[in-house]
Amino acid sequence: MRTEVGDYRAFGLVNTRRMFESALREKYAIPGYNFFNLEQMRGIMQGCVDTNSPVILQVLERNLDKSNLSCFPNMVKGILPSIGQQGRSTPVALHLDHGTSFETCRKCVDAGFSSVMIDGSQLPYYENVKLTRKVAEFAREREVSVEGELGGIAGIAERVTPEQMYTKPAEVEEFIKDTRIDSLAISIGTAHGPFKSRSEDTPVELRLDILGEIKERVGDFPLVLHGASNVPKQYVEMLIRYGGQMEGAAGIGDDQLQAAIKRGISKANFDTDIKLIFTAITRQFLVENPKEFDPKMHLNVVEARIREYVMNRNGILSSVNKASHCT
Repeated sequence: MRTEVGDYRAFGLVNTRRMFESALREKYAIPGYNFFNLEQMRGIMQGCVDTNSPVILQVLERNLDKSNLSCFPNMVKGILPSIGQQGRSTPVALHLDHGTSFETCRKCVDAGFSSVMIDGSQLPYYENVKLTRKVAEFAREREVSVEGELGGIAGIAERVTPEQMYTKPAEVEEFIKDTRIDSLAISIGTAHGPFKSRSEDTPVELRLDILGEIKERVGDFPLVLHGASNVPKQYVEMLIRYGGQMEGAAGIGDDQLQAAIKRGISKANFDTDIKLIFTAITRQFLVENPKEFDPKMHLNVVEARIREYVMNRNGILSSVNKASHCT
């Protein structure tokens, strides 16, 4: 067993293998929550501890502090003792979200991340296979989990063609076999960012037929849903009321998310909602408390609201009381 400096086990982390085994066996989804500061991480962690849920803490590639990647695993390591003092514990994986190069994935593994995503979905199919396999071979020697992606998931800045938008079920089996990844992000109609539909009055309809066909082909293999944020209207309205701009924002309905889990999704990613809650609460607090200059005051509120949100999402994912099933 590897015990070098930077080994994720030294930070109290786990890889995702047993999490996914449990999720597949009991038909629920592991929550993957993105964070980039201490308050976000503490809110996420406490919400998962309160619901006895496993958790995958995620960091987007663009949010990495490339001068010192180890700050992220050390942040997690620092919070675990305080949770232990509460007489509680939950398995925690630290995951690179949307890594775009072998070098970035390598640096994260060496820094102590227990899971990485290599996103080659914008590459031609065989280049995606080549890059993903290279990352998986490197990570496997270190017992680090690897997530790949097939199909283009739309976002705010980029738009994919109809041919790219949905994962092609016929490619999935070969991709998994040739890359030896541990989980696969598929595209069935979600989008990154707060605009997942053409308008807030047009609900997102996931392509559950595509998901069903993929599941039939791969069986008990972990499938990941990106862009799963609900984009809560109360926080959109709060952000706009206090000077922000997010008209037309729309998220994934709880019914759609639960239907996807029922049909085979084993992990769901949430990034937009965490950012939205953070910014909306900050705007409201600063406007309503013009004399307050201590950032801790509004960050305490942010942390509490993220905690509430996480507890709610874990209920939707059915990951409540599953922490002990992943060890």
